[in-house]
Amino acid sequence: MAKKAGQKNKASQTKKKNQNNIIQSAPIGALFIISMPLIVDAHADIAYNMLKYGRDYTRSAAQTRRLEAGTQTIVDNGDTLLGWDDYQRGQVAVIFSTLFAAPMRFSKTETEKQVYKNFDEAHKLYYEQLLAYHRMADSSPDKFRLIASTSDLNLILSDWNFPNLNGHPVGMVILMEGAECVRHPSELQEWYELGVRLIGPAWVGTRYCGGWREPGPLTDDGHELLAAMAEYNFTLDLSHMDEPAAIEALDIYRGPIVGTHANCAALMPNSNSNRHFSDRIIEGIIERDGVVGVVPFNTYLKVGWVSGKNSRTEVPLHHVANHIDHICQLAGDSLHAGIGSDFDGGFGLQSVPPEIDSIADLQNLVSLLQTRGYSEPDISNILGGNWLTRLKRDLPSS
Repeated sequence: MAKKAGQKNKASQTKKKNQNNIIQSAPIGALFIISMPLIVDAHADIAYNMLKYGRDYTRSAAQTRRLEAGTQTIVDNGDTLLGWDDYQRGQVAVIFSTLFAAPMRFSKTETEKQVYKNFDEAHKLYYEQLLAYHRMADSSPDKFRLIASTSDLNLILSDWNFPNLNGHPVGMVILMEGAECVRHPSELQEWYELGVRLIGPAWVGTRYCGGWREPGPLTDDGHELLAAMAEYNFTLDLSHMDEPAAIEALDIYRGPIVGTHANCAALMPNSNSNRHFSDRIIEGIIERDGVVGVVPFNTYLKVGWVSGKNSRTEVPLHHVANHIDHICQLAGDSLHAGIGSDFDGGFGLQSVPPEIDSIADLQNLVSLLQTRGYSEPDISNILGGNWLTRLKRDLPSS
């Protein structure tokens, strides 16, 4: 059985004692040249946006913005931050592409798309999104490909290892966000065979566990789901799970555990939200050799920030670096922090730090981390290497 979150062994205490030497290895004021590292974005609601708003991610973000100017889409979701050209400029080689729909109780209108009233409707919506990813990969294999195995991943990475004026295919790892589409654990086999590799049981509260805005522990159904997930070695995503449920999951789940997109509660005092990870949860993920993906969303970076009320300039990109650094300091190394942008997931350009115009500009984190003494290997780990290491470890070989 896994050690309970929050407990520390002598090895972890030694790392904490030495963490300043590990993380702050560069001389004060020193900068060094680093080649542009590959980025892995551990959270993007691509299919949701395709089916709800008709977005075409083979276009650039700029093209999509021009087409959507003045539409309701911008009111609902903001200007897009994603597009294939932007993935190329930012060297975003892999994205965790989500299956996501909201329960009807969180919809604004009866006619809203991508919301469900019951488990059968959730199953239908998630299945349609999964098929959309398969069609996307089949119709544009030069731009997007599915990753379901280490063989698939290695093909993507080998393509990115060599210059190509025509660009590189972006690999998509399928992540299920909210699991009410799984009507019975016996259905996990089909989801797995169709390419799903990570599952987060919650968005808001579900029949499996408490979640964002709707707290609660793991339920009996949640215990059954986790036991079945472990049989297929699904990666468990703790993002959106309420803390009691996440703590229990850390203790009982036998497969790999990560947090694809969550920020640090310690840096968001008085936020009154269960959406952020406490240090206890972060340390639990670290002890399970997982990764936490930081979200560059202003509301998750500064308490009280509201889109349309506050300026983007109030939340510069160094806030993102603060959350990355907090995770690294808890770990005593750079091996457990990553990026999980959640871009286009209910917010857009209007709600991210001013240094970001599209996902390509996550490369601006390089200089911010340099000035904090992070080495070239550290930065490569954080922007993508840590997620790649876990994918190579946790995906099936073929």
